[in-house]
Amino acid sequence: MTEFALQHVRGQFPALDLSVGGRSAAYFDGPGGTQVPQRVLTAVTEYYTDSNANRHGAFITSERTEHVIRTGREKMAALLGADPDEIAFGANMTTLNFSLARALGHTLHPGDEIIITDMDHEANRDPWLDLREHGAVVRSIPMRMPDCRVDLDALRAQLNHRTQIVAIGWASNLSGAIVDLAEVGRLAREVDATLVVDAVHHVPHRPVDVREVQCDFLLCSPYKFFGPHLGVLYGRRDAFDRLPAHRARPQRAGPPEKIETGTANHEGIAGTAAACDFIADIDGGGDSYRENLLRGMRAVAGYEDELNRRLMRGLSDMDGVQIYGPAADDERTPTVSFTVRDRSPREVAEFLAAQGIFVGDGHFYALTVVEKLGLAASGGVVRAGIAPYTAAEEVDALLQGVDDIR
Repeated sequence: MTEFALQHVRGQFPALDLSVGGRSAAYFDGPGGTQVPQRVLTAVTEYYTDSNANRHGAFITSERTEHVIRTGREKMAALLGADPDEIAFGANMTTLNFSLARALGHTLHPGDEIIITDMDHEANRDPWLDLREHGAVVRSIPMRMPDCRVDLDALRAQLNHRTQIVAIGWASNLSGAIVDLAEVGRLAREVDATLVVDAVHHVPHRPVDVREVQCDFLLCSPYKFFGPHLGVLYGRRDAFDRLPAHRARPQRAGPPEKIETGTANHEGIAGTAAACDFIADIDGGGDSYRENLLRGMRAVAGYEDELNRRLMRGLSDMDGVQIYGPAADDERTPTVSFTVRDRSPREVAEFLAAQGIFVGDGHFYALTVVEKLGLAASGGVVRAGIAPYTAAEEVDALLQGVDDIR
């Protein structure tokens, strides 16, 4: 293995003490939500004990809540390479994206075009498909087979002067395929289209710089990178300023509050800031908080990718096991979806769960991907994800379990 402080990382996750039938639990369900380090639990608890109040009060707990929100914006901005006033919080990515799509829908005229992709999960398809009711034309770019990547040639062919929005996932939560977002951004700018990026599956596995990719909006989910259940929306300042968001009359008209309806999940924001701190401490020593976050994510990517190659090569050697998505040595996230001949995905998941090995099964909101693969009727896929707390021994146990059931 590459040099990585695995035991230090694992020691921060209380959930790793769980055992099933006398065996330590092995969490491969990270693509659906990672476990959280102790500092996140502590931050949530301390918010409730020391700061629990609503905003705009003259008293100390309300002032502390304001500080929690400011700190949350600052640390998420550092993670994404943004400014704090470009960071909005919401219930989850799906809810935020429906709000964003509805708001952008007011800028469209009948016949304006929106581009989505077959690779995306439905949280970045259905909000835009809904805009067809207002006269928008929605075009879905196909995936290449068998690597499940977006066909960029098809994207180039569809872009035109009527294209107003390009909504695309940076990485597939089912196949692990990563999109060449720099090229997508370049193409979107050529036609002056708004670029909306679903980075839910990318942020947990790779460093992010929103300035570099020049997206207008980007969404992610802290519970996919060691934080609480929450959604985050980045909006480039001028794009956010122009966004005609729906809001209540007392709500601030400017970004980022303009899209944050109601009382926020303050304790979740506190936990999100702590999750960023965890990443920054993985490989600290940089000249700034942002640099420590980048160093931490580079360390995570290197460790996860090596374990992922171990997992994929082991599965590839098994007769009757079919992997979907890019090859092990291609640019991809450490998320592996596969099927086992003559076994449904739920059968495989239940067999492994009895041994304390936690994998997902189904479509994971990526229903279009599963349909295009012809797997909807048979229960989708088995999905295993690598996280920085995953040990090589756990990968070997997963491989042995799959080998046993096949």
